[in-house]
Amino acid sequence: MAVLCDWEIRSLCDSHQLVWPFVPELLNPASLDLRLGHRLMIEVSDRRELIEIDISDRTEEDPYYLAPSEFVLAETIETFNLPNDISAQFVLKSSRAREGLNHLLAGWCDPGWHGSKLTLELKNERRYHGLHLYPNLKIGQMVFHRMSNVPAISYAVTGNYNNHLRVMPSVVA
Repeated sequence: MAVLCDWEIRSLCDSHQLVWPFVPELLNPASLDLRLGHRLMIEVSDRRELIEIDISDRTEEDPYYLAPSEFVLAETIETFNLPNDISAQFVLKSSRAREGLNHLLAGWCDPGWHGSKLTLELKNERRYHGLHLYPNLKIGQMVFHRMSNVPAISYAVTGNYNNHLRVMPSVVA
């Protein structure tokens, strides 16, 4: 497996809509920056399941406040269409980690995953101070890998999280 470089990522975005919308300014030498989307799923005390909220009206000056130890599901702005020979892995931006934000390591994307925004599992690891979340915040980066071969069975066939254009809770597999 080889990590794709900037021009390979750009070429796949231009020709196959690997990532939409593709913003060239978000391209790094070996990854593509991703931005926080408009919806979160949060925990409330009187309900077992997470509830969806819209933060599209939030800004850097008036952000959503993620309290210490609070967990949320979030979505990216970007939608993905991985071909059957490309896998990807989400990595939290180091700036976000240095602020105390944690991503719970569920960022692997199999070849064939398509038509979906990435759902992020985020937690504020700080003890005393909240973290600010708002749409368009550079939250992480996607690293793309070219597979050594095309898998026998694509995630396009077996996957539970294809064609999801909003933040998604767990689907029992």
